Amino acid sequence: MKQILSYLGQYFYVVNKKILVLVTVLTALLIFLNYHYHIDHTISDRHLFAFSFICRYFIFLIAFTLPYLLYVLLTQKKYFNNPLFLLLLLLAPAIFSLKIALDIPIHFSENSNWNDYWNAIFYWPPRPIIVAFILWFIWRSVDSDQPFYGITIRNIEWKPYLLMLLFMLPLIGAASTQPDFLSMYPKLKVIAGVYNEPGISWWHKLLFELSYGSDFISIELFFRGFLILAFIKWAGKDAILPMACFYCTIHFGKPLGECISSYFGGMILGIVVYHTRSIIGGLMVHLGIAWLMELGGYIGNSF
Repeated sequence: MKQILSYLGQYFYVVNKKILVLVTVLTALLIFLNYHYHIDHTISDRHLFAFSFICRYFIFLIAFTLPYLLYVLLTQKKYFNNPLFLLLLLLAPAIFSLKIALDIPIHFSENSNWNDYWNAIFYWPPRPIIVAFILWFIWRSVDSDQPFYGITIRNIEWKPYLLMLLFMLPLIGAASTQPDFLSMYPKLKVIAGVYNEPGISWWHKLLFELSYGSDFISIELFFRGFLILAFIKWAGKDAILPMACFYCTIHFGKPLGECISSYFGGMILGIVVYHTRSIIGGLMVHLGIAWLMELGGYIGNSF
């Protein structure tokens, strides 16, 4: 744990404080606009691939490129002079917009709740495969001199990550008593609608949680792997803030507190990956927190 605290201390000592404040303000503004005008809900309710892709691409592009633009304007960095950097900068929001927009309903059952359930089961697992394939192609083309965007356990110390999970336990426990949290978790109730459906059994819940968990593989690979380790050769530590701002925007459909904390959580995980060059520990923490929140939702809703 001391090592991770050391990483954080080093980062906040050398980071450009003006840009840190401006990117934080930008993130706060994006959060305000989303929750005040219900932007994410409006996009999600349309269920149109092109509409979802274009709208999310525009939001993600703002969140990802403006922090880099601040670095260019305020520190005279020459990031935008590199054609490959520009290509990946514009491509990154498209990859994640595609991932989210690929929500094409399939008819599995006459029961709408069970239909939603099976759509959720078959919706999550293919997305990590699609994202991984695209990133693998990019990695083979421009970054094959390093492990595949953080997929390595070399030099990982597991104890700090376990301590981070233990630190989250009381916070998640406290959140599990709040109405807004319980209205969102467990996802089985919100997304699939079969939480109290006749015929629901333990294996339905387990299958759902495994499918839900698979989504976090693509998230860590994309945000901490690709957005840090692919951009690090040009931006170094400067790659962390644009990633954190972008990462926050994918939480716009979550409770406000979770969305705000994702910015700081993304920053912390980005700093750790910058030093360790591995996403495995962060994936363990992220997935652990997600499943603990699910557990908190199950327990909280049982009372």
